[in-house]
Amino acid sequence: MADNKEYLVLPEEDGTIHISEDVIAAIAVGAVREVEGVSGMMTNLGGSVTDLMNNKKNAQKGAKAVKVEKTDDGLEMELYITVGYGHPVLEVAESAQKAVKSSIEAMTGCTVSAINIHVGGVTMDA
Repeated sequence: MADNKEYLVLPEEDGTIHISEDVIAAIAVGAVREVEGVSGMMTNLGGSVTDLMNNKKNAQKGAKAVKVEKTDDGLEMELYITVGYGHPVLEVAESAQKAVKSSIEAMTGCTVSAINIHVGGVTMDA
């Protein structure tokens, strides 16, 4: 299991802790949902997460709204979001970065070295 890239391996005094990248991604999505102005998540192929769940156009293997990579400096992440119309995109993206970093570091103890936010669309509220 230690060689599996889908797990973050944290050596501890009493053994090793394995945290799934899916857990890290779920924490990131939960944090992003709390940010005012974020209207949704997108896949890294440009489709919405709903399209991915429904096997629509861009629902290909490996398409994710959050990508996690462990580096020597800590975790590096890519998040693909949409922003609600009327919200300042730069401020929303910066707030998303701060929220994700804070949540992941608090919940896992892992250092987050970079969070790259990709704003792939603007949604119109009804």
